[in-house]
Amino acid sequence: MDAFQTLLQSTGVLNFTAGQVVMLLVGIGLLYLAIAKNFEPLLLLPIGFGAVLTNVPLAGMGEVGGFLHMFYEVGVGTGLFPLLIFLGVGAMTDFGALIAYPRMLFLGAAAQFGIFATLLGAIALNWVPGMSFTFREAAAIAIIGGADGPTAIFLASQLAPELLGAIAVAAYSYMALVPMIQPPIMKALTSQKEREIQMTQLRTVSKKEKILFPLILLMLTILFLPTAAPLIGMLCLGNLMREAGVVDRLSKTAQNELINIVTIFLGLAVGSRLSAEHFLTTQTLGILILGLVAFAIGTGSGVIMAKVMNKLSKEPINPLVGAAGVSAVPMAARVVNKVGLQANPHNFLLMHAMGPNVAGVIGSAVAAGILLALVG
Repeated sequence: MDAFQTLLQSTGVLNFTAGQVVMLLVGIGLLYLAIAKNFEPLLLLPIGFGAVLTNVPLAGMGEVGGFLHMFYEVGVGTGLFPLLIFLGVGAMTDFGALIAYPRMLFLGAAAQFGIFATLLGAIALNWVPGMSFTFREAAAIAIIGGADGPTAIFLASQLAPELLGAIAVAAYSYMALVPMIQPPIMKALTSQKEREIQMTQLRTVSKKEKILFPLILLMLTILFLPTAAPLIGMLCLGNLMREAGVVDRLSKTAQNELINIVTIFLGLAVGSRLSAEHFLTTQTLGILILGLVAFAIGTGSGVIMAKVMNKLSKEPINPLVGAAGVSAVPMAARVVNKVGLQANPHNFLLMHAMGPNVAGVIGSAVAAGILLALVG
């Protein structure tokens, strides 16, 4: 009988807490969004599964010594996984649209306004009972506005590791919801006539320009913002491997095998932070709200900047492309193209939107570097 009672006490049925049950449902919810709704499945699926595993009672998979905790310490705690993701992103990204029309950098920069506006918002939430954010935590939360998951994880791991789970889930959730969040904002800030604007075809970019671009970008980063050099450096390395044409094996590995392996481990590591004691707090609610506000402000500021540029430019600029200034590559560019086609069936904005979209990747990394320089 004693052996039976001991065995019974070791089952999950008698050891679940209410918080663990809630977080199991959260993990299952993330799996549902990934599988049934196809919302950012490459990361939401391993994150959701990691959330389920870390909330299994008595198993201790997310605790010190557990294998999920090892993934976290090795890859996220050190900042290694986000850097490897940036290497893969660089290898997959064609910067030709940005090189052909470099003024799109302004749209990528404007979309980062949501980051710094949300920084102030996070500090203001300290006046709300039950919520308290330090300046470092506020900076980590604010980066959600860049809609760049790896950057958000990298900065959170450096400034506020205790908030990593909530920040990562907010960042990737809003990235996945780009097709739902952005169109209403874009339409509210533009007229039908503006959405119908057709842009001139982009010029052809030479191979030499594509090779020089990552090298020039890296040198500028080293000279003016070295705190952003880890992220920008890996992005530039991946892109140089792509464009040089002499290391195709390395480029293909970065684009496929490496980034896929790291994505699995990164998702599980982030999921390990979705334990009940870490996630079920009033701070998490504040992070989710601020993340949505940051994303909306980033989208809106990009559209407004594009409207200003259209007024000042000799060549027509469709204000919709400003919404692609957030870093959700290439989803934000696809949304811009879709909304543009709804306004004008002959309006193909995908390549034009890729310019501010990849500029947003650079912009979010620069914003992270600025925040690290200020409070890191």
